[in-house]
Amino acid sequence: MQQRNIGTFSVPAIGLGCMNLNHAYGHAPDEASAIGLLREAFELGVRHFDTAALYGFGSNEKLVGKALRDLRPHIHLASKCGMTGVDGKKVIDGRPETLAQTVEQSLASLQTDHIDLYYLHRWDKQVPVEDSVGALAKMVEQGKIGAIGLSEVSADTLRKAQAVHPITAVQTEYSLWTRNAEIAVLEACRELGVTFVAFSPLARGFLSGAVHDVSQLSEKDIRRNMPRFQAPNFQANLALYREFAALAEGAGCTPGQLALCWLLGQGEHIVPIPGTRSIAHLRENVAAGDVQLDLAVLESAGQLINQDSVHGTRYGAATQVEIDTEEFA
Repeated sequence: MQQRNIGTFSVPAIGLGCMNLNHAYGHAPDEASAIGLLREAFELGVRHFDTAALYGFGSNEKLVGKALRDLRPHIHLASKCGMTGVDGKKVIDGRPETLAQTVEQSLASLQTDHIDLYYLHRWDKQVPVEDSVGALAKMVEQGKIGAIGLSEVSADTLRKAQAVHPITAVQTEYSLWTRNAEIAVLEACRELGVTFVAFSPLARGFLSGAVHDVSQLSEKDIRRNMPRFQAPNFQANLALYREFAALAEGAGCTPGQLALCWLLGQGEHIVPIPGTRSIAHLRENVAAGDVQLDLAVLESAGQLINQDSVHGTRYGAATQVEIDTEEFA
């Protein structure tokens, strides 16, 4: 698989987002199956693993720690702070004292004394981003983390943070159907030498063909509350998907691989982190790193699915206020 850089680390171009192993998408697989998938990812060549204190309200970090403890010297491990579960509810808290507490729990849960990349999961708009990044900078000095990342921030916020301490990565949703990063932050990352880590590169499973009937999703699946998965938007988006799947078939790859290849083609500083609960889908995703497609195919994919053709916003109003990413007019 082709390689990409995250700070001083060179990693295979496609990483693994671990969130959906026990968070956000309804019923989780049993622990043995989840551990098996994480181990299989390593065997397939994945080296960049991404988790967060929020996921599973702490249980995702524990799962990753248990599964990969003996492989720790051979992986690039990323986690996040600033958004956690408190008394069963999601809380955004970027105060330095809170972040200092969270990293200690993360280190314990991950069964390690060092996290390679630690993100501010959300900018707490009640706290200057400079203060939160300052707290992360102290963790670097203490050797608890190797590098600082930011998630779902604007180019302006990135630059403010960069003035306090070098930022190694920005993680934001980016895919054919979510192009917000193209407004400003993708270019800002390129200018500053910051890696752009793309979460939900398969549009929360939509671009891999995993969602054809929203009624079949678990009642607690977060996609049920996302406008793009609600009527009448979903039906209109399905029509787009059928054209997209036909394009992939003609190119000799799966729809998911076409989506990942398109993303990799948007810049050498981009590292996608698709997540999955399926070994078969995991293998398909990893194999995308070796798929070579004609530029015309990638251009056709981008013309077919983009911010103008997709129906519905990516988040509902309540979630939208939590993020700092630029929005299209």
